[in-house]
Amino acid sequence: MTPSATLTFTVTEADTALAVGSGSLPVLGTPRLLAWCEAATCAAVEADLADGETSVGTRIELEHLAATPVGGTVEVTARQVYADGRLRRFAVSARNVGADGRPGRLAGSGEVTRVVVDAERFLGRLPG
Repeated sequence: MTPSATLTFTVTEADTALAVGSGSLPVLGTPRLLAWCEAATCAAVEADLADGETSVGTRIELEHLAATPVGGTVEVTARQVYADGRLRRFAVSARNVGADGRPGRLAGSGEVTRVVVDAERFLGRLPG
């Protein structure tokens, strides 16, 4: 079975472009959408990790295609499309959820690459 995960988020004032410094409008900011896409990839890879392992993001390609207002709901899905050793690549999509509770208009799409690492070893390599 291909690793995947779907997470649902509600846009708050703290998630807006105005709040995260990526613009002046009170709509979902691209940095927050990106963080939500990464969270979905983390959830998707979680079951494949051994004790002491985690994954780190190494590359992100994201198109933010539609605005989402405060109070709007976004469903973010990550599906693994490639794996080679420690490398994992995920297709991500975010859809605005309609009043009927169903995912509707595509709000964003892209690809996130993660690498599985030993957490202790990774942190041990940091300067300082």
